[in-house]
This record gives sequence, C-alpha cells and structure tokens, in this order.
Amino acid sequence: MLVDSGSSLTPALMGNSEHHFVPCSSLPEGIHKTPLLIAVNGQQVACATESSGDVFLSEFLAPSLNGTKHLLGVFDGQPCYAVDASTAELPSGMSFVALRSLLGDLDETRFQLAGRACQIVQWDKQHRYCGRCGRATTVIPEDRSRSCGTCEERFYPRLSPCVIVVIRRGEYCLLASSARWEGRYYSALAGFIEPGETVEQALHREVMEEVGIRVSNLTYFASQPWPFPGQLMLGFHADYLRGEIQVDGEEIVAADWWHYRDLPPHPDENTLSGQLIRHFVATCREAES
Repeated sequence: MLVDSGSSLTPALMGNSEHHFVPCSSLPEGIHKTPLLIAVNGQQVACATESSGDVFLSEFLAPSLNGTKHLLGVFDGQPCYAVDASTAELPSGMSFVALRSLLGDLDETRFQLAGRACQIVQWDKQHRYCGRCGRATTVIPEDRSRSCGTCEERFYPRLSPCVIVVIRRGEYCLLASSARWEGRYYSALAGFIEPGETVEQALHREVMEEVGIRVSNLTYFASQPWPFPGQLMLGFHADYLRGEIQVDGEEIVAADWWHYRDLPPHPDENTLSGQLIRHFVATCREAES
C-alpha cells in the first residue's frame, strides 16, 4: 500500500502548531468558553465557500446543524465538537469540502482535528446497533464507546495501524509508484499491520511483498494519524540489505532507487511520507558538507 483520552488538561497536546488541543470525551470543569463545531458529512467537512482555511463553526449555527454532537476536546480553551451534518442544510456561504483537499491548507492541529471529527462521526453511525446481537447500542462517554445493553459488547472507534518506510542505500532511497499513479508520482512503501504481527515484522513483510528486497537497521522516525478512513502511520527509515527490486505490476507498477538530488514527484511535508523523504535528504546533505 502507498500513502501520500483523559479528562484533565495536561501538556500532552495534539499537533505541533502554535495551537493547543487536549482530547477528552467529557468536558473538564472550568471550561466555559463558546464551543466550536466541526460539521461532518462522511469524509467532508463544512467550510466557508470563499475560504477553506478553517473548519471551525461558531455555536450559533447549532440550530441548523441538528445532528448528533461528539465532544472532541478543548482547543485553545474552547470546547470543540464534531457534528453529524449529513442531513443538514448548510447556511448560505458554506459548503462541504473533501477532507483530503484540506491537507496543506490547514495547520497540523486543525487538520488532525478535522480528521478526528470524521472518524468519530463515522464510528458513531456504524455502531448504532450491536454487531453481535443486533440490539441498539448507547454511548458511553467515559471511554468513548458504544455499548450494547443486552450482551454488553462494546464498540470503540476503529484505528488501523500501518507501517511506512523510506529505504536507504547510500545517497539513494527507494520510492515506488502505485497503479493509480502510473509512474507519475512516487512515495514511501507502506502497508497495514496484520493480526499477530509486530511492527517490525509487518515492515519486513510489506517490503518483501511490494519490492522483493530485504532491509536492516530499522529506525523509528515519527507517527501520523491518517484519517482516510482511520489509520495511524508509524514511520521508519531502514537500510538496504540485499535483493533486486521486483514489483508485482498490480499494486506497485514502478519502483527504483533515486538519488537525493534527483527525486521524482513525491508527497510534501504535510504527510509522513514527505517528512521521511525530507529527513533522508537532509541527512545526505549533512554528510556531504
């Protein structure tokens, strides 16, 4: 595959921008500022038509957005809620914008919040009824779950962990292109972690399956929530060990070693793939100087 909460206010903030966000499923005491809303329709969020630079709506719009509200946390001292607006008629001057198109337009904290909002609303809609006995479920706000009162099964928001890796070979790195990109765009290798696997085992397996080589010296780099629809990307660098590139021609149609000074079109720094590539380039330049 290729890819482009407690209730106390603690320093464990989301994002690395100048804004502060603390996730919680029940509002802490002492928070009285005007709430912020993020209106969600599937993988779309409501934005002002003339600008996609923000996703927050003021609470005065709440009457027109009569869908279920979910507390996401506290953003710069203001409660922040996701609202299911799939059946709402947006006020004049607003429209739904695809979440993916906002990547790069929003700062990291706002983009992660918008992604969180989409995932929470999706979870709530998908688990209104128990998947075990079919009875209706109810929300348990203490741990953000929906519970079946009949068989006591609990359903939590789904999160799919993935590995993503840039493989180094001296001043070259391995980047690949999917069938969708047809060799016009290249990214790091990535794939889902399967049940029973460690992160390291998943990385070795995905690299072998996708390009047929062996790697060593796995080094953890960073992680990134990726809400398409609900992944957590775990980023690594690794060193080439042995083998020749072999692609399956179906999922991966092209892969090659690229010199750090002559890289193909690739993801920008808003994505973890882009950050991995940028770090590889910076390391090569530092070694050369």
